[in-house]
Amino acid sequence: MAQSFDVVVIGGGPGGYAAAIKVAQLGKSVVCIEKRVNEHGKGALGGTCLNVGCIPSKALLDSSHKYVEAKHDLVTHGVNVGEVGFDLNAMMKRKEGIVGQLTGGIATLFKANGVEWLQGHGKLLADKQVEVTNHAGETQVLQAGAVILAAGSAPIDIPAAPQDGKHIVSSTEALMFEQVPKKLGVIGAGIIGLELGSVWSRLGAEVTVLEAQGVLLAMLDTQSRKDIQKALKKQGLDIRLEAKVTKAEVINNASVKVSFSDKSGDQELEFDKLIVAVGRKVYTESLFDESIGLNIGERGMIEVDDKCKTSLDDVYAIGDLVRGPWLAHKATEEGVMVAEIIAGHKAQMNYDVIPSVIYTHPGVAWVGLTEDAATAAGHEVKTGSFSFAANGRALAANDATGSVKVVADAKTDQLLGVHIVGPQASEIIMQAAIALEFAASSEDLQLVCFGHPSLSESLHEAVLAVDNKAIHAAPKRKR
Repeated sequence: MAQSFDVVVIGGGPGGYAAAIKVAQLGKSVVCIEKRVNEHGKGALGGTCLNVGCIPSKALLDSSHKYVEAKHDLVTHGVNVGEVGFDLNAMMKRKEGIVGQLTGGIATLFKANGVEWLQGHGKLLADKQVEVTNHAGETQVLQAGAVILAAGSAPIDIPAAPQDGKHIVSSTEALMFEQVPKKLGVIGAGIIGLELGSVWSRLGAEVTVLEAQGVLLAMLDTQSRKDIQKALKKQGLDIRLEAKVTKAEVINNASVKVSFSDKSGDQELEFDKLIVAVGRKVYTESLFDESIGLNIGERGMIEVDDKCKTSLDDVYAIGDLVRGPWLAHKATEEGVMVAEIIAGHKAQMNYDVIPSVIYTHPGVAWVGLTEDAATAAGHEVKTGSFSFAANGRALAANDATGSVKVVADAKTDQLLGVHIVGPQASEIIMQAAIALEFAASSEDLQLVCFGHPSLSESLHEAVLAVDNKAIHAAPKRKR
């Protein structure tokens, strides 16, 4: 007889492990199935985010930024440090230590909450049965009262640039380079491509980013796009738009020759390493038996309703497997919501208020609608912006690149979106997210007393500027 659980979770990433913990906290029996094995041959929870994504990339982004700051910026503060160098091996060990601490922490939380963890591959069968195949190839079948699919996504490989794991690599291998490449190519100027390009550029690589689209980061508000493009160019990233890669090949097991076409015609460049960062794809390989009738939609995503319920009774799917932004925090909140629903509680998630962040420097963050999207949705909009160059705290920190922009409805005064390029953008954006979650008006934020001096004052000034009331910026000229 199959072992039975109230809930079986397939996938131990941010969505899956959060769902499993919440299910257990709500008094249900739960098992989480995760097949990932780390570089030490041990099972690892945390999914892409903790192991080869969000966390290790931010560790390297911070380390590389501190190096640049020590080398170029501390003298501005009157701090003389002499010749500055870096130890890439030490950076990598620090990164691995952080990953180990966090992934091990999840295993500890599983034990503390009574979540069972099975290491291996999970596959959904008919009647809410789940087949588990461990790393030795042995199988067992579990019976679930409810199933949560949380298998995540994987980097996209493209035929024009077949990855070999050494010269032409994905974002995973790009976090593990043993030395800084002299010339680094990146296909894709999205979030992942720009973050990885920033890391290696700071450490001395000559970085060229090839982007097929005609605009950089099309999802951003126009002002944010201009701010970050200018900042990255100043930092030395060579970002080539409308550059469509046609072929990439390894030459003499030593370099990569990339052929591409742009506005100037056919081009060729040679790199020591090439990162393919053109996006991610749904990971559904052997995730379910195709005969069970699970509905699949565009781009291979599993079809779900607004509560993440699939076409099958008591089967849910979350995170990168389904619609909406593929972000770790979105997956986590979906996991918690689904756990609450399975336990019989009312739960919902506001998909209109999910903040997004790019951890370049300056950082980029946004929540809600861009000005163009708000207009397209039928809003008559009013906007306000404020530059960090006029913010006392930013100037004191010698970190005053970028600006804050606020979009509001001109008739109702309701806040519609906030867009930030600048220092601590990832933290300031949460003030805007809270305001949008509570349906605040621009006047609501205008009346809040912000601490001085603080970076957050730039948000205050931007929201004041919506009604031409900014104190520390010249008023808009009346037309």
